[in-house]
Amino acid sequence: MNTILGGIHQDKILIVDDEPEILIALTDLLDDEFVIIQASCAQEALSLLGNHPDISVIISDQRMRDMTGDVFLTEARKISDAGTILLTGYADLDTVVSALNRGAISFYAAKPWEAGSLLAMVREAAAGYRTRCELNTERALLRSLFDNLPLGLAITDTAGRITRLNALAAEAFGRPLKECIGQAETALLGDVPVETRSADNLRTVDEFPGVRRVGPDGRESWHRISRVELALPSETSAVHPVSVLIDQNVTDLIEMEKRARQADKMQAIGTLAGGIAHDFNNLLTAILGSLELVQDMQPPTDPNISRLFTNAMDAARRGAVLTQKLLDFSRPRDLARRPVDVPKLLGQMQGLLAQSVGGGGSRAVPVRLRLPDENLPQASTDPSLLEVALVNLCLNARDAQPKGGEIIISAEAMRLSPEDQRENMVVGRSGRPLPPGHYVVVSVADRGVGMTPETQARIFEPFFTTQSVGSGIGLGLPMVYGFVQRNGGDVRVSSNPGVGTSIELWLPAISKDGSQGATQPGPTETHHSHNNQRSILVVDDDPAVAAVTVGFLAKAGFRVLECHSGAKALDLVRSRPDIGLVVMDLLMPEMNGDECARRIAVLRPDLAVIFVKGFADRAILPPDARVLAKPFTREALLSGVEDLIPAK
Repeated sequence: MNTILGGIHQDKILIVDDEPEILIALTDLLDDEFVIIQASCAQEALSLLGNHPDISVIISDQRMRDMTGDVFLTEARKISDAGTILLTGYADLDTVVSALNRGAISFYAAKPWEAGSLLAMVREAAAGYRTRCELNTERALLRSLFDNLPLGLAITDTAGRITRLNALAAEAFGRPLKECIGQAETALLGDVPVETRSADNLRTVDEFPGVRRVGPDGRESWHRISRVELALPSETSAVHPVSVLIDQNVTDLIEMEKRARQADKMQAIGTLAGGIAHDFNNLLTAILGSLELVQDMQPPTDPNISRLFTNAMDAARRGAVLTQKLLDFSRPRDLARRPVDVPKLLGQMQGLLAQSVGGGGSRAVPVRLRLPDENLPQASTDPSLLEVALVNLCLNARDAQPKGGEIIISAEAMRLSPEDQRENMVVGRSGRPLPPGHYVVVSVADRGVGMTPETQARIFEPFFTTQSVGSGIGLGLPMVYGFVQRNGGDVRVSSNPGVGTSIELWLPAISKDGSQGATQPGPTETHHSHNNQRSILVVDDDPAVAAVTVGFLAKAGFRVLECHSGAKALDLVRSRPDIGLVVMDLLMPEMNGDECARRIAVLRPDLAVIFVKGFADRAILPPDARVLAKPFTREALLSGVEDLIPAK
């Protein structure tokens, strides 16, 4: 702005006089403290002001040939905010008074001037200029903040009228900015609840209710409206205090709070499931296995007894499915992602879907596939979990059409570019835009009863169901949502009451070279067929489960050893070289199965181990570990065992 010489700030002073002697005298007086610029006429001075916008003070003689001093300083005011001092004789006092009244000059000095007094005037005028510059800078900063903060801001006067607002506030009021000026706050806000706070207490109250708004594009947003009252001088008499209305968009905050509450809920469910799943699966394993063995030992001849056996087996299997659903939702199992040809998978599932939802009876609903003629890219997903998700969606679609209808399953390729996301974002159920990339979109649509927005907001909550008691447990859709989220995609729901529902699963597409989502290598097959390695060691801390496992293996022709702790298993491995395979529970007291297996590997590196788990994190095991989930069937157990050691 001005010159800094030797660390001392120096203001620029413009001296205008058509008498060279006056210019020299004023320069001699001021040049020790200020930077001096001279002009010998008014027109030259106006030109200099244009080239030196940082001039702090203008000193002008009143009587000049081309323009009088008061007229010149009036013109100078239009292009400069510098302080002004008029030098005049006593005969010009009327002109000076008129110029002072018009604001054209800041000070005047009579000729001949008193040096000390004139120097003080110049210093004060320069200080005033610096203060105005600082105020203008502050005003520009505040204006920029006011206009660019991500908040709607509106200032009201003592009568409660809007005196200033930014574009976001005008948008919230739903009117052009200029139309809002002068309007009463109550006329613009209506019945919207406003939280009033003082300037000394700006803490946000989380419990204050938000305001729901729907934009022109139909998107919902939530806002928190608050008022900060500004303190006024005590002598001011005002009906309303001056205040600032703050409109804060809290949509992201509310979504984050919802996700946090959902995460807490899921953690609580996971803790509950983890606490009961292991023991419950042990019970189911013992029940199912014992029933199978009893049927083998003495097949029932009475049809009523056979029916009771079947009912017991079905009930135990349903219990196992329910436990697995709860576990998959609260603590999802690992995804086995690989390239999947979705149209081919849907074609292979037609029989299963026809049997599940369209296989006759009063609730039968036909299932139709709507697939594109062109080839789709492969999806990167777990095919078994995708099948389960589609069955769940079809069952829900069937139940939504109690009077009949049809279910349409379609698949298509979608590409989201960064430009698409900016102009027309695709937002999934998570509330976050899907990242740009290639997707395979699988949708399941029905023409059923549809859903209200309130129901749509809750369908992915665990245990929420619109069905009657005993008809559903409310875990199918949460499982679908959890699977797709872990798969790197998202779910989109479109539904209207009386029209129907469409649920889309957005799955990441695989690259054409197959470099992504490549199939993970499976466990190495190791066959032990030597006669001295035909015994199988069963290790389980639950005697009932161990008895069932031993019964299945013995019935299949294997020699079986049984123990109930990791320490005993190590002793048997040391003393029995004929052991060719270990079937071991993963969670046991004192020594877990994974620790026992590591010690067995030191003793017998060639000895294979099959882990049996009711509920445990697969991550604690090696990637190539063989795992059998409880409750297991005889076929599942023997399939894994016979791959490693043949029966007699």
